[in-house]
Amino acid sequence: MSQPSPGPQQIPVVVLAGFLGSGKTTLLNHLLHRSGGTRIGAIVNDFGAIEIDAMAVAGALGDSTVSLGNGCLCCAVDASELDVYLERLARPATGIDVIVIEASGLAEPQELVRMVLASEHPGIVYGGLVEVVDAAEFDDTRAKHPEIDRHLALADLVVVNKLDRAADGERVLGLVRDLTDRAAVVPATYGRIDPEFLFDCRPSEERIGQLSFDDLHEHDLHEHDEDHSGHLHAGYDSLSFVSEVPLDPRRLMAFLDSRPEGLYRIKGYVDFGPHDAANRYAVHAVGRFLRFYPEPWGAGDARLTQLVLIGSDIDAASLAKELESCKSGAPHADEHGMWGVLRYVRDPEDPEEQDLRGPRA
Repeated sequence: MSQPSPGPQQIPVVVLAGFLGSGKTTLLNHLLHRSGGTRIGAIVNDFGAIEIDAMAVAGALGDSTVSLGNGCLCCAVDASELDVYLERLARPATGIDVIVIEASGLAEPQELVRMVLASEHPGIVYGGLVEVVDAAEFDDTRAKHPEIDRHLALADLVVVNKLDRAADGERVLGLVRDLTDRAAVVPATYGRIDPEFLFDCRPSEERIGQLSFDDLHEHDLHEHDEDHSGHLHAGYDSLSFVSEVPLDPRRLMAFLDSRPEGLYRIKGYVDFGPHDAANRYAVHAVGRFLRFYPEPWGAGDARLTQLVLIGSDIDAASLAKELESCKSGAPHADEHGMWGVLRYVRDPEDPEEQDLRGPRA
């Protein structure tokens, strides 16, 4: 069954935060190495720890990295200044697929998220707040920085890193889950999480002529992944849902508003049938953030709903059953049925619209 050809897509901007030593740079390097051909743009406070030589060889240093060596990003720039950096990375000529903002170890995640959501750049979309914590030092970090509890409550995805060094990793994982606001919590060592949690990986073959990090480090990865490659997919589950019957917008919004703990990403297209016969709705959800994009149906498009759900420790069978209950074969539309959906359609003419992080039960 063929998937509809996507319309113009916005570039997700992922905020990568965590206290000093938690493993943010290690995680970013892992994403760069395992991007699967996806081109990653980075905004970093200090890329001294990033593998500059490899980035230069890959052609990434010049047009897909912005370096801020002046300390804490949330204090150094405001939303309008951040737009300048995002504009540089989001130019079509760069071919960037995802932008990662690596915050300094003392940055305030809430301010960084606010700046991304306040961006007026039409080519980007908020891609989630990823908080990295050091499992081995978690208790000491909380004692020194009690604000970490607030940071965890804001996160869309929490990576509990360095579990191999923690004497009681399961206790730390349980504690982190208690401190989050229904975020997905993923265990990791050496910052190794599956990139699909954060963005859609593109096959390297699609980037003809571009030397990827996979090419540069193929031997190195084979050498070092022997004990860990099998764990990349262990931290998450996914569900694919396809329906030839249109979905009822009220039922779908009830599902989205109550989506369960650990369900991190939802992506795809929704057919609302008679509620809007002219458009399909691309959906982008990451953590608590939700947005719909109406797109005109093409003449040859199969009128289907096609969704992919990605999360940690999710009950795929239960979620599939809930989505099935969203189907509606009614030939006529409820007059006010789309109101809930339209709350999450961004109005490009409204400069005041900033934060669409919707409610979650």
